Amino acid sequence: MDLTPDPLFVQLRKALRAGLAGVTALDGVHGAPVADGASGPTRTVLDDLGAADFERPASAGGLGLGLTAGALVSEELGRAACGNSYRADAMAADLGGPAGAALAGLESLPTGTGVVATPRGNGWELTGTATVDDVDPGTLLVATRTDGRPVLVAVARGAAGRSTESGCWPPVVRFEATPVTAADVVGTLDDSPTGPLARARLRQAAHLLGIAEGAHQVAVEYAGFRRQFGTRLRDLPAVSFPLARAMVALRATRAAVYWAAWSVDSEPDEVGTAPVMALATAAETARDVVRLSMQSCGVRAMTAELGLHRYFRLAAAESVRYGDPAALWRMVGAERVRTARRAAAGEGSLVTAAARR
Repeated sequence: MDLTPDPLFVQLRKALRAGLAGVTALDGVHGAPVADGASGPTRTVLDDLGAADFERPASAGGLGLGLTAGALVSEELGRAACGNSYRADAMAADLGGPAGAALAGLESLPTGTGVVATPRGNGWELTGTATVDDVDPGTLLVATRTDGRPVLVAVARGAAGRSTESGCWPPVVRFEATPVTAADVVGTLDDSPTGPLARARLRQAAHLLGIAEGAHQVAVEYAGFRRQFGTRLRDLPAVSFPLARAMVALRATRAAVYWAAWSVDSEPDEVGTAPVMALATAAETARDVVRLSMQSCGVRAMTAELGLHRYFRLAAAESVRYGDPAALWRMVGAERVRTARRAAAGEGSLVTAAARR
């Protein structure tokens, strides 16, 4: 992995920050902290930059920048305290699904167990509830399980039994015997190291990393000019030491996320459980760093002035959107046990790179 900054990605990051700086923030302490979905304000920024083509292969008319570019976009959206309006289209493109859709049901592990698909006639009926990005979604890409395997199913707006509750945040979609057929199955969400689900997990990990970075930056800036006991808050060990430890956690998480993204792009045989570990690490880092950042700012963190409430609510909702960290770590542990057993049985002379990490 080349640790030298890529000039193209440096320019892309600058363009994203400039564009997202012009997005109007929701200042209310209560209610939804972001406006997300296909009609959200960040979609205009992404469309102007042609973000939909970043990960698409050059053979398909895209730019072929790989998952690293997708992680960068997701990180900058989180850093700006915005929802991730990029991930749904990127995952749909990975599976050859429709653009402009919203994702639902990916927060349950094992993947797809939150919405139950019951066989009926020539298809299934969906029952259950799941969080969704958009308050008024069009087509939904719903994670469920058919024939024992996790799949992504497209459910059109107006489908029978489908309803959205937008009075809460994140919004919730409900299914009551909603009919779908085999033709609605967009693709399979297997646990292959470089499959659509692994790629989606890394985009989510980058988004969580960005949320933590944004909150930390706000806290550091505030502690730099706010004075207490005749000195800046940042000069007090009780404030500066935790902020320094948070910086270390952020850099370690960034290394895990971008190393995993690079591996998916360049060394697919060495990926292993890196996407799962990156997402679990980022989820824990986001919750811890955002909470610490709010503590560093004291009562001011609870007002709309600093905007930390948006980071706090985003971290709380997004950290479990692709699976609770504890469940993700159990997946990593189970894979390591399986790898060790295979090695002990003589099925492989070398333990995989994922098991060694």
